[in-house]
Amino acid sequence: MSPFSHILVLIDCSYADKAIIELVLKLLEGSKTDVTLVHVVHSHTLDQDRALKDQADTCLEEVYTQFLAAQAGAVTKLLLSGEPEVELEKEINQGPYDLVAMGTHGHKGFGDLLYGSVSHHLKHTVKTPLLMVKPAE
Repeated sequence: MSPFSHILVLIDCSYADKAIIELVLKLLEGSKTDVTLVHVVHSHTLDQDRALKDQADTCLEEVYTQFLAAQAGAVTKLLLSGEPEVELEKEINQGPYDLVAMGTHGHKGFGDLLYGSVSHHLKHTVKTPLLMVKPAE
């Protein structure tokens, strides 16, 4: 039974998703915990926006199906647009979530500086507990 009532699962449609999905599915066993799956599209042109939203819809639908099969609580898909760290911070701070779960990419040092880090930003700007899992190599 999960001690959580509503988990927000950050999906970036990369290899990092697998580990967090598997872990959250284990957390849900025997519970009625609600789950919201969220992806943020970060685009610079209308064409890019359309293409990325199509990819994200496909990705979210696959993950949504996995969570529905777990037969826990309600499952919701949420597709946002903008700067990922800003949009996620807003969603987390305004939403009903008592846990945020995300996979990490493991950037360090220069890579973190170059690519930025959503996890780094969130751990300093949200009060909701964060569960971060680095995928196996």
